[in-house]
Formats: sequence, C-alpha cells, structure tokens
Amino acid sequence: MIKFALIKEEKTPPDRRVVFSPGKLNELIKKFPEANFKVQSSDIRIFTDQEYRDAGFEVTEDVSDCDVLLGVKEVPLPALIPNKKYFFFSHTIKKQPYNRDLLREVLKLNIELYDHEVIVKENGARLIGFGRYAGLVGAYNGFRGIGLKENLYNLPKVESLPDLDAMLAELDKIKIPPIKIVLTGSGKVAKGAKEVLDHLGIKKLSVEDYLQFEDRKPVYCNIGVLDYNKRKDGSKGSQEEFFKEPQKYDANFLRFAHTSDLFISGHFYGDGAPVFFTAEDAKSNDFRIKCIADISCDINGPIASTIRPSTIAEPFYGYNTETETEVDFYDKESILVMVVDNLPCELPKDASEGFGEMFLKHVIPAFFNNDKEGVLKRAQMAQNGKLTSKFSYLQDYVDGV
Repeated sequence: MIKFALIKEEKTPPDRRVVFSPGKLNELIKKFPEANFKVQSSDIRIFTDQEYRDAGFEVTEDVSDCDVLLGVKEVPLPALIPNKKYFFFSHTIKKQPYNRDLLREVLKLNIELYDHEVIVKENGARLIGFGRYAGLVGAYNGFRGIGLKENLYNLPKVESLPDLDAMLAELDKIKIPPIKIVLTGSGKVAKGAKEVLDHLGIKKLSVEDYLQFEDRKPVYCNIGVLDYNKRKDGSKGSQEEFFKEPQKYDANFLRFAHTSDLFISGHFYGDGAPVFFTAEDAKSNDFRIKCIADISCDINGPIASTIRPSTIAEPFYGYNTETETEVDFYDKESILVMVVDNLPCELPKDASEGFGEMFLKHVIPAFFNNDKEGVLKRAQMAQNGKLTSKFSYLQDYVDGV
C-alpha cells in the first residue's frame, strides 16, 4: 500500500488547479487498489472538499502520514514536510533565483523532489503538463485583446466562465476581422492555440501562400523553427541541428512580422537561439504586428515587446515601439501585448482533469511496476539530501555561486 495525498495549493496568487479531480481519483483507485489517497482540505480548489468526500475520500488538514505528496505549484517553505516524496512544479531547473531557497530547503529536509516539468520520455519529450490549456486560453485572450483594442466586440474573461465549452461558445458569438495570424510552435501549447483558430473556422495557409495573401478574410499560418530561422550559410539546415547549434542560424521572422496582424507565440525558445525581432525591428514602417499573445512568456528575451509578465487580473498592456516603453494598450500607436504567465489557471476544471488523465497514464503505474520505463528516475531531482546526478548542474545554484 502506498499512501498518496493531494496537497492544498498555498502559493500566492491562489491557484485553483489540482493533480486529480474526484472522478479521476476514483478511476485511479479502481486501476490500482493498492493506492491509498487522502485529500488535504482546501477552500480555493476548483473541486470542493465535499466533492472528494462524496467520492469516498478522506479530507483532512493533516497529511503527514502520507508517503507521496502531489501538488501543482511550489510549496511554501514552512509547509514542506521532511522525508517525503513531493511532486510539483519547482521552477528551479533553469536556476530561477526566486526559488533557490526552496531547493535548498528540499535538500535540507531530505525530501525526494520530482518536478512535473521533467517527467519525460527517454527522448526528453514531456509526458505531462498544462501546455494545451495555456495555448487555448492564450489564443482566446489574443482575440479578446483585438476586440477591446479595435472596439469590435467584448469577450468575457475566461476565468469568469465555467469551462472550456463555455469559452468556445463565447468565441462562436464574435465575427473575426480580416486579419492575418502567425502562430509559432508545434508542441502542446501551439496545438492548444491551433484548436481555437480551427474552432473559429479560420483558414490555414502554407508559408508561401500566407506571405502573399492579401484578401479580405482571416487566415493563419503555423510556422516551425526552420520557417522563422535560416542557416547562416544559406544551406537547408535541420530542426535537430537548430536545437543543438542555434548559433549557426539567423532569424527569419521579419517576413512574417511585415505581413501579420496577430502573433501568437507557442514555441519553445532555447538559450542562444536568434531573437524573433528587436526593438529596432519594431520601429520599422514595415512592421505590421499590432497584437501579440505571447504564451511563451520569455521576459526581455526574443520578443522585444515582452518587457514584463501580465496578470489574469490585468492581462494586457501596450508597447510603444518608438520609446520602447509600456503604455496603455488602447493607444492607437501601441502594440497590444498579452503575456500572462499562468494561463491554465483560468480554466482550472478542464486543466485539472486533463492533467490528471496524463498523470494517471504516465506516472502512477511507475509506482507499481518498479518504474520499468524510468519515468520516476528521470524526474527525480533530489534524494538523500543531495541532487541526483542528472541535476548536479544545479549545485552551484544551490551554493549561491
């Protein structure tokens, strides 16, 4: 018998998501009767304590007798329980300065830390995450921003809607203006954004057709790294090489910036890769983009207008290309920027159900089959008070070097 606990989310701002819904927990227990689950009481979780009780689970404040503690966001230091296995997004694998003390405390308390972000296949592809929901909400917010800025329609905030179906129903009520939309990426985030574009019935074009298209109807183009980057020596190049040796490539995104109105970023951006556009690029009279839904959310990075994250409460700001500063997004000369860094929180019910489905499929079996696929081993960041070998590169970060 393994004792699991769903822990309450205590990070500020509040996060209503959870690893498993009551229904998914019931499904799990039927498949793995040797798993025992407790639910830590929470007054903010999208599913109420009573819903878990009705599903037959014990709801309690104290989960210290459980072996494996499952959360979503970082656990506040005072809430960490020594000598436990924890699963959550630690936001430490890129040496984020604001979470250095969290990783130090994990090691000090002899906690076995498993980070959701590094629950991956052998080839490194992620097995679980909230990417699809970030893409769905990010694309919706892009259209919401256009409606507000151009005074065309007024979509409600996603957080005010009950679920994904309600969000899509709101999109059915609007008429999309004849805009050109460029979407970057090919992973879960980009696929989520693409779902919104396809739901709206917007026609998808090839790169060549898109760059030449100037008809009066909305269209989009979904581009990959070899579309918005080119090899410096003019040869063909490959996606595999680009990710390994990005310094061999130059940016080739401006051809899209000169012919697009809305830019939805669903890509992964790696260190050393060319930027999409600079502040100087955005000053050009040929630069056409007026709205950017930056789901990738790399601050002061590859997209010059992304100068800070925005929030669910205030998702939009304006970027003045001449002064390179933030202005009101209603300013006619500004680029509207949406760069909310916790988009899935706006769809907590659907996001939680989707996450639980992936976690049940890819992670829970590893506890009962001796981790035969190596899923747990690859995701384990800390054990016996030390970083595991895979994550030993974080030692200087922990030491404060």
